[in-house]
Amino acid sequence: MKELDRAAMEQHGVPGLLLMENAGRAFVDALERHHPIAPGSRVAVVAGKGNNGGDGFVIARHLLTRGYAVDLLETVPVQELHGDARTNREILGTFFGGRFRAAIVGKAPEAAAGSPPGVIVDALLGTGFTGALSGVYALIAEWVNGSGAFVASVDVPSGVDATSGAVQGTAVRADLTVTLGLAKPGLYLRAGREHSGEVVVVDIGIPLDLAKAGGGAVRRITASDAARWLPRRRWDAHKYSVGKVYVLGGSLSFTGAPCLAAESALVGGAGAVVLGVPSAIHQTVAGKLAEVIVQPLPGTPAGTVASGARAMIEERCAWADVVVIGPGLGRHPETDALIRELALKVDRPLVLDADALNALAGQGESLRGRSKGTVLTPHTGELARWTGEKSPAIEARRVEAAREAAQKFGSIVVLKGAPTATAWPDGTVVLNASGNPGMATIGSGDVLTGLLAGMWAQGMRAEEAAAAAVFVHGCAGDEARRILGERSVRASDILRALPGVFLSLEGA
Repeated sequence: MKELDRAAMEQHGVPGLLLMENAGRAFVDALERHHPIAPGSRVAVVAGKGNNGGDGFVIARHLLTRGYAVDLLETVPVQELHGDARTNREILGTFFGGRFRAAIVGKAPEAAAGSPPGVIVDALLGTGFTGALSGVYALIAEWVNGSGAFVASVDVPSGVDATSGAVQGTAVRADLTVTLGLAKPGLYLRAGREHSGEVVVVDIGIPLDLAKAGGGAVRRITASDAARWLPRRRWDAHKYSVGKVYVLGGSLSFTGAPCLAAESALVGGAGAVVLGVPSAIHQTVAGKLAEVIVQPLPGTPAGTVASGARAMIEERCAWADVVVIGPGLGRHPETDALIRELALKVDRPLVLDADALNALAGQGESLRGRSKGTVLTPHTGELARWTGEKSPAIEARRVEAAREAAQKFGSIVVLKGAPTATAWPDGTVVLNASGNPGMATIGSGDVLTGLLAGMWAQGMRAEEAAAAAVFVHGCAGDEARRILGERSVRASDILRALPGVFLSLEGA
């Protein structure tokens, strides 16, 4: 964003004052839409000394213009301000002097604030901040968090690293973050996600051609992206023309995972799904699934898929448009060896999940030679086994870890978590903003795997199928939470919510 601001001003002649004016007006518009301010409520605008504070001065002016009572809490006097921030503070004083209350915040922010505000606008620190809040900034953040007011942050909550989402010490906890121009990764990563509340992106007048993302960019998928990427069925479609998926999974210990994945592939739009499972669980699985063709396969004494199933599996793989390997497979030396052979030999688009990832740990670079696309769907523990990096380190650098893995293994990597980061081999990383903690439940990942395969099998680009499946899966989790509450969401509830999400997207 710093580079885009510079380019807008230097290459296109857009004045910084205009960008600041646009930012302030757009912020107030968004605040009124998302949190109507009750008549008589006081709004406290807490302004720092940089450009974020300058946005705050514009916001204070527009709030006054619209008839709200404003308290301006400043960290420094006007003489210590510079550039566009100082200009906007002087304009505020010129036009509205005497019509708002202003105070310099010292060691007691609550004393400077006076009567408790109903809304606090956090315009202390913006995207240039790194490190930990200290001094008056830390005191203000603590006062804001304990105020009981509705908190709206400008661009990024003060104390949150806009790139990494890291919070060292204290940071403002916003109910609403109105971020300017483009979304910031830190609003979705690590502690930044919890501190940001609802995130709204507003246009501030930066020419769109400056913001076009190429390879290596961090992107955020939206409903309009997913809707645009979804394929439309032809009128002459039949079950074999709209996507054939073969799922290899299941074991004596895990019968539910392959069922969830296979059903999800159907709900995701695949016309035909075949599920290969060890013969020991064939009857159990077939009894659960009415629309999926269940293929019994030779098994090991432990109830996993045996090497003797190879020819039958390869025949079904040749039939499929997309192959899924992994859900509920279990671990057995014979099964692991079979999976390693299949992953290299299958000449079809391939989704590797769960125990297939475990079987291939340490051998991921061999996938670079595959002629068809590969999607890996690890959580941090599984990716740690592939890369040798510890799980906490991966969690701390989620975007970079996903990108490096995608490039190293020549595959699309769906790094599951909060948020899920989908990395493409060209270096692009797509962050997902849908979903909620209720989705941290057994089987949720199996639903995602099947959904991804079902969408990919319909002819979507692999990169778009992966990113869109993550978004749709998260939206279904959000709908399940709305109905059942966060604590009670199960994977089957996410599966049942998928059709409503597709209906919503296709009607958009």
